[in-house]
Amino acid sequence: MKWSVLALVIGFCIDLLIGDPHSIPHPVVGMGKLISALEKTLRRVFPKTDRGEIAAGAVLWVLVVVLCTAVPFGILLLCQQISPWLRLAVESLMCWQILATKSLKDETMKVYAALETGDLEQSRHAVSMIVGRDTARLDDAGVTRAAVETVAENTSDGVVAPMLYLALGGAPLGFLYKAVNTMDSMLGYVEPPYKHIGLVPARMDDIANFLPSRLSALLMIAAGFLLGYDGKNGWRIFKRDRFNHASPNSAQTESVCAGLLGVRLAGDAWYHGVLHKKKYIGDAGREIAHRDILLACRLLYLTAFLTLILCVIGKLLMIL
Repeated sequence: MKWSVLALVIGFCIDLLIGDPHSIPHPVVGMGKLISALEKTLRRVFPKTDRGEIAAGAVLWVLVVVLCTAVPFGILLLCQQISPWLRLAVESLMCWQILATKSLKDETMKVYAALETGDLEQSRHAVSMIVGRDTARLDDAGVTRAAVETVAENTSDGVVAPMLYLALGGAPLGFLYKAVNTMDSMLGYVEPPYKHIGLVPARMDDIANFLPSRLSALLMIAAGFLLGYDGKNGWRIFKRDRFNHASPNSAQTESVCAGLLGVRLAGDAWYHGVLHKKKYIGDAGREIAHRDILLACRLLYLTAFLTLILCVIGKLLMIL
């Protein structure tokens, strides 16, 4: 346990310093290729019916989770046999690759930079790299809103939740969570051809993020108070709007962020050419501004630090 908590701290620090260098192969890319290959294979094997596709999605989910957990577990077990220091080094690198604090901030700041130049097409392209919705119709405010929303949502999915799983079960459990989250990102859509095959991956992601998303919201409220944001309004909007989303988890942190910044998020959005009617989150106290992206990123970083502190304290209490 003591090695795992140290690996988490080291991995967190590496992530803040280096982020996600595109020149280095990333395990999530490998997960994506595995998911795509299994999807194609299982679609051929199972009947092309609603039930058949749901069964294919369930089998896919089990296979991906088992492989993505067993491989890092086996690697760390082998490293432990050689040297605990080698295990620490390898697990630290694994923790770094599971976390996404700096890369989330960096990719979002590309949107901010493009917006500041007034280049709407470049802004749309930049935000399309970090959101799943169609971006061709977005105006300046829509791009800004999408960027703030993705920081708010991924503070949980990309930072807090992975750290919690890393603290509970080391890198193997962290990779398990990453696999679950990646399957949802690739398959968890309500439109064909993913509607049925993505059902189990989407539901399992909801379960995996149920507690982390709510803890993320509370930590984000605390971070908002510390940063001097409108903490009372953050708490008020969280209580009121935390279920204003088709997902039981996504609006947890989005509602906090909307309240802390005093802006309105969410609303209707296009996905794969289909308009999805969505409830608003927050109050339109003022128009959203480019600067809100900066404020959301500061919130992301402080929430990440608070999560690390919580994880380290919790892990040390488990050891003692």
